[in-house]
Amino acid sequence: MKKLTTLLFALLIPALCSQAALAQDNNAALVPLPSVDDFSKGKDGWNLGLGFGVEYETAYEGSDEFGLEIEPAGGLQWRQGDDVYFFAGETLGWRGVRANTWLFEALIGFDEGRKESDSDDGHLLGLGEQKEGAELVLQARRAFDADWRYWLVARVVTGADGNLGLFGVGRRFGSKTDGSGSEVNVVVVAHDSEYANKGFGITAAQAMASGLKQTDLSGGLRSVGINYNFRHFVDDHWQIYGEALYEYFGSEVRDSPIARSSYEAEIGVGFIYLF
Repeated sequence: MKKLTTLLFALLIPALCSQAALAQDNNAALVPLPSVDDFSKGKDGWNLGLGFGVEYETAYEGSDEFGLEIEPAGGLQWRQGDDVYFFAGETLGWRGVRANTWLFEALIGFDEGRKESDSDDGHLLGLGEQKEGAELVLQARRAFDADWRYWLVARVVTGADGNLGLFGVGRRFGSKTDGSGSEVNVVVVAHDSEYANKGFGITAAQAMASGLKQTDLSGGLRSVGINYNFRHFVDDHWQIYGEALYEYFGSEVRDSPIARSSYEAEIGVGFIYLF
């Protein structure tokens, strides 16, 4: 899901948080995590990075079809101390560090929805088109110490189509503070019934049109998953990044006729040029 946030909302969040400052080493990232884009090299002001990535991923949630997709990467950022405001494609948001061990993030995004044409094999015929919808995303990470070697993460996604929550633990590898290296996160994901049925439910009308069994899901466990992120700085301008994701669905999701696979997976690589 691609996310987009309003600048007004992004500007209001820091005012609600503590103004404690985190001293930055030269070329130090806001937090030394490969999963968090930071083009500032430890300096305040405007920063721009542009590139693209190639992803091999599940065609839609629950699909057993895979395909390649090219996605833009990078974005425009403004850093001021322990706060970064960013615009990246369809994403406009804010993130900030507080008390050295807290990372907060806020953004509003668009869920791209699902089209019948997402399945080349015709498995979505009769289910109709899902429209794009705005979603508010709030995230917090709490590191066990200031070097961000281990942390806890919590994320909430909420919108007109329901709510989703993610909770997990992460580990960073490497010793640099510029955001290069790699990290791994293990997470548990839960959703309410409205969010569950958006992706895996089948209404009576859809059942008649598609021939699939009518399905109504309740809220609860959605999945358990693991994701890996990698970032390497070739020089002062070029970054190479990579990511991999595996999500194993809970039993209720797996029982849906839409879930032709018990898991969702993605792997991607790309580059970013810093101006």
